[in-house]
Amino acid sequence: MDERIEKLLEKAQEDLKASEIMIENGIFRIAASRIYYAMFYIAEAILLTKELRFTSHKGLISSFSKEFIKSGIFNVKFGKMLREAFDIRQNSDYEIIPDITENKTKELLSVAKEFLEEAKKYLGER
Repeated sequence: MDERIEKLLEKAQEDLKASEIMIENGIFRIAASRIYYAMFYIAEAILLTKELRFTSHKGLISSFSKEFIKSGIFNVKFGKMLREAFDIRQNSDYEIIPDITENKTKELLSVAKEFLEEAKKYLGER
């Protein structure tokens, strides 16, 4: 596997592990942000299989949807949750009073972990 892809997956795993600790300690705002970044790194790693790189978050999300969701390679829920995680991250990072719930943060974490496992399967087949 390409070293860049390995490093991105390591970063994603680290962010997910940190998010679990934050959730256990009631730190939902920062956990939600790190979960988004984990999903971002996973999508970035997958896009690297086609040598696609992006300078914006929206560009990466859009390209991931076009290349891997609409083509049926990955489940639609991962594309939807990546977009939702982006919006939640924006809210958690930039709003004075962010609207982040424990349940939504746990849901994001669950989908992000599943996304990581599906990405590993996909990348292992390449």
